[in-house]
Amino acid sequence: MTSPIASGRPAYELRSRQRGPSDLLLEVWQVPSTATPELKQPRRIAGLGGHKLLLVEGAVLRRLNTEKVSLARLRKGESRRDRLSEELALAMGLLFKLLAPMRNMTSMDNCARGIDAMAREEAAYWLGMAMHRKNPRRVLAALRLLLSAN
Repeated sequence: MTSPIASGRPAYELRSRQRGPSDLLLEVWQVPSTATPELKQPRRIAGLGGHKLLLVEGAVLRRLNTEKVSLARLRKGESRRDRLSEELALAMGLLFKLLAPMRNMTSMDNCARGIDAMAREEAAYWLGMAMHRKNPRRVLAALRLLLSAN
């Protein structure tokens, strides 16, 4: 299998840092590749940690297991970096960005399930809107409203 950098595809990585005994921080970063010549340094997409990560740990574990990334292995080290596929990076970046400011556990669960059911293209659309719009908070609020209503 060729690396994303050599194949001309966007490259992403999952960075983890153990901040306390039960406080893990996961972040999705886009790293420079031939597909993104404008990117000179890694760019943070989104991150989630603490009790909010614990609430959606099941959804995150399901996604990470598809790429053989073990959450237990992430918890062991001081700091880790693992490569992610574009599809997984888009879904996890959107999940983290959407859930970070939320407080209602029922709404968070509904949003996590909605993102889990999204196709790759739909997740890419919403994440792109949330990253490149003048008012990304409005985009994320609209998505929260759509997913929480289910």
